[in-house]
Amino acid sequence: MPGYEFDVFISYTRSGNPYDWMRNNFLPRLKACLADQFANEPKVFIDEEMDRGANWPHRLENALNRSKIMVAVFSPQFFRSPWCRAEWDTMVARERLFGLNTAEQPQGLIYPVLFSDSENFPDFARRRSWRDFTDFNQPDLVFQQTIKWPDFHTEVEKVAIDLDKLLPRVPDWQPGWPAHRPEGLPYRTATPLPRFS
Repeated sequence: MPGYEFDVFISYTRSGNPYDWMRNNFLPRLKACLADQFANEPKVFIDEEMDRGANWPHRLENALNRSKIMVAVFSPQFFRSPWCRAEWDTMVARERLFGLNTAEQPQGLIYPVLFSDSENFPDFARRRSWRDFTDFNQPDLVFQQTIKWPDFHTEVEKVAIDLDKLLPRVPDWQPGWPAHRPEGLPYRTATPLPRFS
């Protein structure tokens, strides 16, 4: 079916603390906060929730192609990941098609959330504004029992409110948008296939 399938595509590294934080704390809270803001049930894509038997590199490309906005979890690992960079390049190419993320149209299709560092990010990433979660980047589930959890919830709620305002301004879906893959890597050979339970 032509058209958008997802409101939000989560782009993240599969290694280390950013991954654990995203899976344990950020993603479930974001989904709940989006549900509080959206008129319809929010549709969030994360690559671990693919159907069994799916050709996941093609499914990943198709999901990004049919997503309105990409939420990128910024960390040094994100920018070292060939697949995260390919997802980034795909959305930047789409922004260019529509003249977004420019002086005339400063809003783009990438919504960064900062997990850590930022001093060692590439210049193109440091020019983007982001929602800063460095005070709330505890990766473990026990974080939900700490005094910082209500403030974390408030910050995620702000992300959901921002996304709710941004989504109606996304350009209409079109076939043939550019898709990038890591150079020399037709598939994610360095990453094990997702496990299904």
